[in-house]
Amino acid sequence: MYRKSVQILALGTLAALPMLASAQAAAADPAPAPNLTGNVAITTNYKFRGQDQDMIGKNDYAKDSYVKPAIQGGIDYAFGSSGFYVGNWNSSVNWLPGNSVEMDFYGGYKFKGGPIDWDVGVLTYVYPGNTAGNTTEIYGAGTWADEAIGAFTAKYSWTVSKDYFNYAGNKGGSGLDGTNTGYLNFAYTKEIIPKVIFKAAVGYTFFSSDIKSLGYKDYLDYNVGAAYDFGSGLTLGGYIQGGNEQSAFNVLSNPGVDINGTTFGATTFSPNKTRFILTLTKTL
Repeated sequence: MYRKSVQILALGTLAALPMLASAQAAAADPAPAPNLTGNVAITTNYKFRGQDQDMIGKNDYAKDSYVKPAIQGGIDYAFGSSGFYVGNWNSSVNWLPGNSVEMDFYGGYKFKGGPIDWDVGVLTYVYPGNTAGNTTEIYGAGTWADEAIGAFTAKYSWTVSKDYFNYAGNKGGSGLDGTNTGYLNFAYTKEIIPKVIFKAAVGYTFFSSDIKSLGYKDYLDYNVGAAYDFGSGLTLGGYIQGGNEQSAFNVLSNPGVDINGTTFGATTFSPNKTRFILTLTKTL
């Protein structure tokens, strides 16, 4: 439109002036955000709240290898400028017998309140091959951002389902309840040099009393690292992730050898173990 207007202007047609102004204004306005977005990723180890999500190894003993690759991807839809959104995110996993995928479904509402960007919603984690892991939470988050300082986010997730990732075992008939388990997370992001974004987060899980009665402990998890932006939606990130209270989550990784009633060589593994993780992500 701009080139055509210039040609008409060169011919002295005054009617072209409004067209030229309109084209220049359109070029200055930012493109509207797309309603539908997506992403795909591959990671060397998928940790959720500091815990490995690939745990079942040979003979059903815990897999303690350093690299446990996972394929991930999701899609989000925003309802225009209303603030409402829905989405789905998925990952390969291996911690529930009979199940190999995690499917997350969520919906919420984002709005501005003073200097804070608020986000409230509900999220359901679904494990199609073994529904004992299914968990539903409601969440609320607030983000304050400054170009020079960075972005700070605080988020709290509250479990409303009776099961909490199979810890309570309600669907297994244990009678234990994971409802009211909470998760508090603080995150910070900042572009430290062009194309390099520093990210750090710390979270804390507050288990329900029923889950703690099984010997599990409330624990802190951490995630710190940086991502490089190659452009066109492609990023590569490297992060240190893990959690404390590791012994409270130990599982048997090697049964050892029994000699005259005494076991030798038995080893355990904690999903909270600290790992360095690489993740390649493409935003669509």
